[in-house]
Amino acid sequence: MTAFATARALSIGASMLAALTTVHAQSYPVTATQRSTAQQVAQQGIPETELAPNAPAQYTVKRGDTLWGISGMYLRQPWRWPDLWGMNLSSISNPHLIFPGQVLYLARSNGYARLSTTAPNGDSGVVRLSPQTRESSLNDLALPTLPPHLIEPFLAEPLVVDRLTLSQAPRIIATMDKRVLMANGDRAYVRNSGGALVSTAKGQPLSYRIFREATPLKDPINGEILGYEAKYLGNAAVVRGETLIETPEGKPVQSTPGTVDITRSKNEIRAGDRLLPAPEQQYLSYAPHAPNTAVNAAVVSIYGDSVGVNAAQNQVIAINKGAQNGMDIGTVLELISKGNVIVDKTSAARDSVKLPDEQNGYAMVFKVFDRVSYALITTIQRPVNIGDSLQSPQN
Repeated sequence: MTAFATARALSIGASMLAALTTVHAQSYPVTATQRSTAQQVAQQGIPETELAPNAPAQYTVKRGDTLWGISGMYLRQPWRWPDLWGMNLSSISNPHLIFPGQVLYLARSNGYARLSTTAPNGDSGVVRLSPQTRESSLNDLALPTLPPHLIEPFLAEPLVVDRLTLSQAPRIIATMDKRVLMANGDRAYVRNSGGALVSTAKGQPLSYRIFREATPLKDPINGEILGYEAKYLGNAAVVRGETLIETPEGKPVQSTPGTVDITRSKNEIRAGDRLLPAPEQQYLSYAPHAPNTAVNAAVVSIYGDSVGVNAAQNQVIAINKGAQNGMDIGTVLELISKGNVIVDKTSAARDSVKLPDEQNGYAMVFKVFDRVSYALITTIQRPVNIGDSLQSPQN
């Protein structure tokens, strides 16, 4: 490659990285607390005792890596990504702006460690950007906190509501060809149930999600009902709205039901299922962080159609704390397995003994309702059971 070509390639690469920085600084916000933590660590690094036992001296970021995974590679607690960021604050101004091709270097000195994109010999970590024949979004290049496929299926589901909300939602009454079960591509007819009418008028929702019976979510500690989990079935688009006529007495009577086309079906849909407006799609940054106050929560349920009595890694659980308790997106909690009560067979008295509770791993909150939150199990050593505890991570 000629000197001119090399200079031109470097210029193009710098321009692309500048554009990426601008886009992702907006897409991935950094809180004041996270920035403050990073600045404190940047003063001297972190104690080597807080590094993961096998933290690599050098690592090249690969496509498919996650911020959580890299944090876990270098730190004992992977949720402490602000510390990881603080280790390289001088070279990475935003912790989300780490891309495939960058090389990370671990430097140790006087009992402290720093992470940098600059090698010991002074060479900066290289991000190799090659021409692409397909069009792709800049968002595809930045490192996500967690693998997107683990979170995205749950963004439209589940839904926690009160009984009144679901009972007043429009309901499916029939299909165009008298089918009992409906699926993607089918046309259905709907009526209101005392709430808002399905309408094509300006400002009215045209996209709906379809739900079935609301299952009560009971607090495993006191048995209190925290809300009702509606089972997500699919999506529907409004074709025609409902119409009303008035009787001579002035009482409105429905003459024609609304019409919807089913645009997605995760499960079979039938008459009686309910429609609720679909929320606008938005990009959320799942930046892991510790809760602002001490948390003592419990697992309420394990989400899914075919789950057993316990949950494995990468499964979703509901917990008995929500926005009212300070939960927010990205909150990381430590999972605690409850110790079993056993009979001490080595004792002549055969008395009962409760085994100690044990730290089991981590879960990260990604969806929050008033009194219930949903969390992804990111790391565990043993299965998670309903009733297991969650608490603020221990440093």
